[in-house]
Amino acid sequence: MTETKRTRNKLFLMMVMEFFIWGAWLPLIFGYLPSLGFTPVQQAWILNAFPIAAIVGMFFSNQFADRHFAAERFLGFSHIVGGLAILGLGFTRDFWPFFALMLVHCLFYVPTNSIANSIAFAHMKDSKREFGFIRMGGTLGWILAAWPFTFILVDWARVKAAAPHGLVAWIGTVLGSGLTGQALKQATRWTFIVAGIVSLALAAYSLLLPHTPPKKKTPGASSTERFAWLEAVRLLKRPFVLILWLITFIDAFVHNLYFNWTGSFLGASAAAGGVGIPGNWIMPVMSLGQVSELLTMLVLGLVLKKLGWRFTMLIGILGHTARFAVYAFFPSQPWMIVAIQVLHGVCYAFFFATVYIFVDTYFPKDVRSSAQGLFNVMILGLGVLAANTLGPWLIQSVFTANGVTDFRSLFLLPCLTALGAAILLLAAFRPPAKTETS
Repeated sequence: MTETKRTRNKLFLMMVMEFFIWGAWLPLIFGYLPSLGFTPVQQAWILNAFPIAAIVGMFFSNQFADRHFAAERFLGFSHIVGGLAILGLGFTRDFWPFFALMLVHCLFYVPTNSIANSIAFAHMKDSKREFGFIRMGGTLGWILAAWPFTFILVDWARVKAAAPHGLVAWIGTVLGSGLTGQALKQATRWTFIVAGIVSLALAAYSLLLPHTPPKKKTPGASSTERFAWLEAVRLLKRPFVLILWLITFIDAFVHNLYFNWTGSFLGASAAAGGVGIPGNWIMPVMSLGQVSELLTMLVLGLVLKKLGWRFTMLIGILGHTARFAVYAFFPSQPWMIVAIQVLHGVCYAFFFATVYIFVDTYFPKDVRSSAQGLFNVMILGLGVLAANTLGPWLIQSVFTANGVTDFRSLFLLPCLTALGAAILLLAAFRPPAKTETS
């Protein structure tokens, strides 16, 4: 195996572990927090630790860390601290300790998303050709995070009572005995424990990653060179960058409403307005979106070449419209709800991954990492902040009455919002024919 392939495989595994951590705890936390007795406002504070960390990360990881630490060492240290914090969440029930641990985890974990991208881009020769494969590791990690819980979130008393004979019968009984109701919510604490263990493993693995030295500022550097994020913000004066930045906010908002509401929608009984999927199958069903993302990332380069930036992103945004329309109008058809999960991969790869590649193409080399952080402010920051602030309040206080949620009206909101973003992209986003900013 050549050194180039070895490096690429290391970067691939880095992405697997990086996104396993996030994928382990995110899908079920939205139903777990109410079970602890937290109010919608308290839930919003906990959930918004992540976007707050993304905004802070723009000024720290993408500036201070870039210029003062080797990227792989920063990655390792962050995952030690962040891993211990999220491990603690599995044993915490009170609001203030829970919020504090989540904030610590996010402040150290969120910047590693950008740092992982920086490490990857620093060791690629052709980002358009190679990034799809390497980032596909993150998608695989998210998928791998879901499936172990089919054997964790299980009603073992029910399995024991059934007394299955033989391995095949035992596995079938386990897979068909998912936890429900309060028992499922209590067992969700294992998602944090698993995430913490993998975070500590990634900290150790960071020692094996290729060395990515800090980007030292040059003598006599200008203020924008010393503070690269200022140069990235200055580029928002270009209309095509500003329009894409605003569309990224809308898409991130819609994208995160999916995470806010889908787990509860899938797990709620038909009588309560939901789909009625057993608890141990909620995460695997949602992970079908990441399975399709694997395939979508494989063809992303070809699609970009054939359709260009604008139409590739357009398909990604319209995927949200189609998915939420099915949620709204066909909640009594479980097979449709399960099948439509595949659109998640299209939504992510054709918009967010495309945005990352676009930034790497159009921004000057010396501020590229900070430019990635600028868009991460929307993708992981402000868009998530808006969704996590409005999401719990809308589903619990506005669209739910007497224990029944009006999912149709609820899901029409992101459906129409995504449609508006698609129209804005089609009408106003006009990237230059060739790189103007480098």
